[in-house]
Amino acid sequence: MKRRDFITLLGHAAAWPVAAHAQQAAMPVVGFLRSTTFNNATHLVAAYHQGLKEAGFVDGQNVKIELRSAADLNEPLPAVVADTVRRQVAVIVGHTPAAKAAQAATKTIPIVFTTGGDPIVDGFVTSMNRPTGNVTGVTFLSAVLGSKRLELLRLLVPKAITIGMLTYPNSPEAQAERRDVEAAARTLAQGLVILEVNSMSDVEAAFPTLVQRDAGALLVGASAFMSSNRVRFAALAALHRLPAIYILRDSVVAGGLMSYAASNTDAYRQAGMYTGRIL
Repeated sequence: MKRRDFITLLGHAAAWPVAAHAQQAAMPVVGFLRSTTFNNATHLVAAYHQGLKEAGFVDGQNVKIELRSAADLNEPLPAVVADTVRRQVAVIVGHTPAAKAAQAATKTIPIVFTTGGDPIVDGFVTSMNRPTGNVTGVTFLSAVLGSKRLELLRLLVPKAITIGMLTYPNSPEAQAERRDVEAAARTLAQGLVILEVNSMSDVEAAFPTLVQRDAGALLVGASAFMSSNRVRFAALAALHRLPAIYILRDSVVAGGLMSYAASNTDAYRQAGMYTGRIL
């Protein structure tokens, strides 16, 4: 299956009512929001700009893109979203946590999400063929491929009696992926140790624990937290000699061993194209 076959696009954004935005200024503003820092997401921002350019919009020329990260601003994500909504931006763009917060905060400003989960399960839309309300976006389906990643890890390390998994419990994507991996492990009679990590201190402690529990390989779960700290995850896996599989290619570029999912970079490019259609 080709990489692009994994990417599901939720279209028809151009069909939304536009009366609420008919009086916008000549230079519309797009709020690009994240819960985590933009320092490790520069490639995603660049891909988004590329998609916008393909749709005829260039930052500083006919659109203004404002990057706002709750982590960089040291503010709660809902507060960042609320401030963005108060400013009546033309479009809000965000990964799963940011888009969910925006969805709760406004029913009129168009929202474009990028997610690794199932948009229906996550409550973004009620149909994969047509969005509802003011929300549309792109899914790169990373969270629903957990069983496949477990299968690939078993092929890579066939003698691993126990496989470890690190999961971020506050992510809807991570919860769905965990259920998927647990079900696959039961079917395969594969030993599985799952540790929840909420912070980097948890992560630092988790790796020695996995070694003590005889984990022969590691599956690093889906979440923006894992992706933002991908360099440290790859370094710890190497330090503890744990062959690991990650969600995204970004982690392999950062030094990880292998990954399996669709391209999140291409998903952000598509999100840029959707934003252009809405504008």
